[in-house]
Amino acid sequence: MKRIAIIGSGGAGKSTLARKLGQALNREVSHLDALFWKPNWVGVPRQEQIIIQTELVKQEEWIIDGNYGGTLDIRLHAADTIIYLDYPRLLCMYRAIKRSVQYRNKTRPDMGAGCKEKVDLRFLKWIWEYPKTTRPDILSRLQQLSDEKQVVILKSPSEAKRFLNNLGKERG
Repeated sequence: MKRIAIIGSGGAGKSTLARKLGQALNREVSHLDALFWKPNWVGVPRQEQIIIQTELVKQEEWIIDGNYGGTLDIRLHAADTIIYLDYPRLLCMYRAIKRSVQYRNKTRPDMGAGCKEKVDLRFLKWIWEYPKTTRPDILSRLQQLSDEKQVVILKSPSEAKRFLNNLGKERG
């Protein structure tokens, strides 16, 4: 596990898992949300996203969390380990709303500077529709990856906790 991509629905906990994994493995974490949003929620153009990710995946070891479907293949093909948080949509919705309250009028640690936390109907709709619109494509992409890659699909926060605990035991 040298090059790890963490993907999943909004609100699943990708950034939290990435931070914990980074601590466990003593590895730097790159949050795509922090890299792809400029102040006041101005998005970084796709070509710039591609350049940023292409440079990130050249490193020998990395943890990158985020979705960004248009550039997902860069991470999937470079990663040796892909962790997919395949959590229930109600949990993801709850967490997204909770996060918006927790960080109200503040910028999350894993978000671009000057992007105060917000939740809007478009984002909530994306989370709600994720199991039908995005999940099938993700599962298909993961199935097509080479056998040389480790694909870890976690279905709940308790599975993620067990995964981290087992990782700690393996390293200890």
